[in-house]
Amino acid sequence: MAKKDIPEVNAGSMADIAFLLLIFFLVTTTMDSDTGISRTLPPVVPKDEPPPPPIKERNVFAVLINSQNQLLVEGEVLDISQLKDKAKEFIENPARKDNLPEFKEIEVPLFGVVEVSKGVISLQTDRGTQYQVYLMVQNELARAYNELREELAKRKFGTDYKDLDEEQQKAIRMIYPQKISEAEPKNVGGK
Repeated sequence: MAKKDIPEVNAGSMADIAFLLLIFFLVTTTMDSDTGISRTLPPVVPKDEPPPPPIKERNVFAVLINSQNQLLVEGEVLDISQLKDKAKEFIENPARKDNLPEFKEIEVPLFGVVEVSKGVISLQTDRGTQYQVYLMVQNELARAYNELREELAKRKFGTDYKDLDEEQQKAIRMIYPQKISEAEPKNVGGK
């Protein structure tokens, strides 16, 4: 009995097809990238540079989150839903109260000489703080700045902040710069 020849499949083009499919999927697939909280880190300070002068207590808006995820804002227990309005009052200090931040005058394009708050929001968490609560607090603080910028855009330019050109947005950011200082998490305690 003679052995039958088994027909061979030409596999030479299989590698080409697999390679083309691989390229196709790499090109057409979108990768989700994690987005974080956008913050500008301070520049590296040379060791021989003297430390900056201390910030006056009235210019610091202290926000603490303890391990039970409770907010202590300026020494008072506060609900997260109240944080944005408290932060806006601190940043803006419309009545120029003595216990709220001081102001300095600066030249702002499109606005002229403007009083800008020296206030800084200081956020400190406990090591046991839930990340979700931390993000909620961050969002409320950012919302305070965003609402102030939005209100100023409507007063000055009659439109939404997002619809302004880059120069107008930059001028508004100079008047309401987002100053949030985050300290390293500690064990700040809880009730």
